[in-house]
Amino acid sequence: MLVLTRKLGESIAIDDHIKIRVVQIKGKQVRLGIEAPKDTKIHREEVYLAIQSQNTESANATSESTRAVAKLLKP
Repeated sequence: MLVLTRKLGESIAIDDHIKIRVVQIKGKQVRLGIEAPKDTKIHREEVYLAIQSQNTESANATSESTRAVAKLLKP
């Protein structure tokens, strides 16, 4: 892991397309601004982990449960 120290207003560049800037420091919280291409997915870690968990659950769904959901969705 690379650990960098930045002050308010300073930034970090990742490749040629992503820039992370320290926007605000308030107590123990740091607010970051992220500039990245629109097709770059950016999530807080807890949201990312929830998405991964739901994707895993979906991938492991049985055909029986899939049919039950499809039956519920039919008008």
